[in-house]
Amino acid sequence: MTSSSRRKRKKLLRILKNKRVLLGITGGVAAYKSIDLARRLKDEGASVVVAMTEAAKQFVTPLSLEVASQNKVYTSLFDEPIAHISLPANTDVMVIAPATANTIAKFARGIADDLLSTCFLSYRGRVVIAPAMNWRMYENRIFRENLERLLSLGVVQVGPEIGDLACREEGIGRMAETAEIIEAVQSALTEKDLSGEKIVITAGPTREYLDPVRFISNRSSGKMGFALAKAARNRGADVTLISGPSSLKSPGGTAFVQVQTSAEMMEAVKKAVGVDTTVLIMAAAVADFSPASTSNTKIEKTGEMNIQLRPTEDIISTVAAFEKRPFIIGFAAETGDNVSRAEGKMKTKKMDMIVFNDVTEPGAGFDVDTNRVVIIDKKGKTALELTGKDSVSDTILDRLLEIKA
Repeated sequence: MTSSSRRKRKKLLRILKNKRVLLGITGGVAAYKSIDLARRLKDEGASVVVAMTEAAKQFVTPLSLEVASQNKVYTSLFDEPIAHISLPANTDVMVIAPATANTIAKFARGIADDLLSTCFLSYRGRVVIAPAMNWRMYENRIFRENLERLLSLGVVQVGPEIGDLACREEGIGRMAETAEIIEAVQSALTEKDLSGEKIVITAGPTREYLDPVRFISNRSSGKMGFALAKAARNRGADVTLISGPSSLKSPGGTAFVQVQTSAEMMEAVKKAVGVDTTVLIMAAAVADFSPASTSNTKIEKTGEMNIQLRPTEDIISTVAAFEKRPFIIGFAAETGDNVSRAEGKMKTKKMDMIVFNDVTEPGAGFDVDTNRVVIIDKKGKTALELTGKDSVSDTILDRLLEIKA
């Protein structure tokens, strides 16, 4: 079976389905969030086994975690003979959330004085940690050395975030949200078949200003571009995401650039697409027209108003003319079954691939989590059924690899 066939088969299942997760919980206030994390991992199809430190039991009960995980919870080296060997041996990924400064120090220095630290020492797979502590502890030089040592050994870090802390101070140290931790776990379990690729992705709308308070824009939410950025990151690519105005949170592990106007997006793309960029994916809904003139002050309401528009500079055509150009994937959001129009755009703008979708179809328009697309390249067309944008993203990247192979 080819790598492409294996991936297509895997996509029929969720990444975490039937995966075995060893969830380590340490003694921090954020331990209460781990109940939801265990439940969410179960919802994703994973089998979850919890190992708690003694300190963790001061914040959350083993019974709560047993109900959430629907598995026995381990709290001591002596719960079961050689549990520190048998638990890691039957694990696909180890997740520590929250990971306290004390536990990270133990891991970094090879101290094994409880069940969780001995499990870590005997484990040979992928480890994800979600640090949580006071900002002073997180910025402490000794702690940073311990953390950097773990990261240099391949441990994956997610978070922490900046915000209100349990001590009523504000700063960095809040444990990452459950959704972000699950994304990190999914990424850790994803084949890195895009390793070595440097991909620039655009997302969202642009705003073309009439005056300081009014602008012309469109309904793009950025969800497709953000989904592509996450999928490419999970598969090992070096990703730069350039986005117009969007309410979505920037995906961790990517270089994130915010812009507003089509001119700003053009400059950002030209700056990001260097000689080592291998792929450009233009998922942004860049405005086709902008006002011919912009007022520096708010335009008064005096009656009818005529707005003269001029075409914006086409980003794809500009990049396609580069002497050393990347592989270019564009998007064509149309109203109606205008696949031929998308094919024409691909040829005219010299793209390597274009993704067509009819935004009038239910579930395939703007600001939804699903899409129905037709992937068009020089070798043919692939029509997808209505599915989540994460799945659409993986299929687009699969086709990219097939073409470049």
